[in-house]
Amino acid sequence: MGGRSVESDTQIPYIVPLKLGTPYAKVAQTWYVVRNGVPFVIHTEALTRSFGSGKQAVEAVRGIDLDVAEGELVALLGPNGAGKSTTLRMLTSLLPPTSGSARVAGLDVAADPAAVRARIGYIGQKDGAGHNYRVWDELRMQGRFYGLDKRTATDRGAELLATLDLDGLRMRKVSTLSGGQKRRLDIALGLIHSPGLLFLDEPSTGMDPQNRANLWDHITRLRAERGTTIVLTTHYLEEADSMAERVVVIDHGRIIADDAPAVLKADLAGDRITVLVAPADAGTARAVAGRFGSELLERGRGPDVELSFRVDVGPPTLPVVLAELAARGVEVRAATLRQPTLDDVFLTLTGRSLREGADA
Repeated sequence: MGGRSVESDTQIPYIVPLKLGTPYAKVAQTWYVVRNGVPFVIHTEALTRSFGSGKQAVEAVRGIDLDVAEGELVALLGPNGAGKSTTLRMLTSLLPPTSGSARVAGLDVAADPAAVRARIGYIGQKDGAGHNYRVWDELRMQGRFYGLDKRTATDRGAELLATLDLDGLRMRKVSTLSGGQKRRLDIALGLIHSPGLLFLDEPSTGMDPQNRANLWDHITRLRAERGTTIVLTTHYLEEADSMAERVVVIDHGRIIADDAPAVLKADLAGDRITVLVAPADAGTARAVAGRFGSELLERGRGPDVELSFRVDVGPPTLPVVLAELAARGVEVRAATLRQPTLDDVFLTLTGRSLREGADA
């Protein structure tokens, strides 16, 4: 999905009735960009956002081209200040672009911001529910704001409370909920109108590991049951790696990589085999490393020599390398296999650790 062939882009009309009150209770003309038969629920071209003017201007987003197909789970990954949340706020119509264009759910975010908001769910970084309201009242009221009738809002609210393990909390005030419970309520509020596209801005920031795991259990189950397209921002490497089908790496307001996590790690980082040998065996070990891998690194480690080299697929290659070294009479005193992380990908692309940026 990361590559773009402009020649193959087409637009198709798609008529969608909006369930909203005046002035949006009408049939809206919706256009989706289609490539190779796949319609994109998000399509941006040269999207930018600057803050301030003149010499004081800060370019937060610098020409984002992004396509997201229906049903995808896409993570926008980058350090704090990279432009992730600014991009998300533009896609959800909360912030107008400085230049460029974005179509979300088939609508232009600049021309039809209210209609865009009617078709998406958005969960921001902070709690979205009023702290002095009861869970049940807040959820039904949100449904009514989206134009649902009382019965539909009640039915949808009850369904979401059960799905998100909030049913026993319906009469509790929001202010009395735990952090994990408030986050699940935010998800219910974002899904009350059954949007096909859900945006999550740093959904698990500040949560402990158990609550983060529970939150993702709920998100993945909802996606499996409803086929929801999900776009999220995060600086948690493990979260993006394990949950997203596709990772878009953003740095200094630009997309610097876009692919499946496994592909990014294989292409930009790769597995690394490290062996520890005696200095007398270093030459032979170096020749074997050159035969099976690339990007050889060598250093002394105590009385021994440590050789580290990149291979395409580590697990099946390691025993072959060890067998070859043994056949040549090399005594391997230690051997390790390290598989890459998305932090390695970011390091390869920028020369910086993503973890350093996340802590800044």
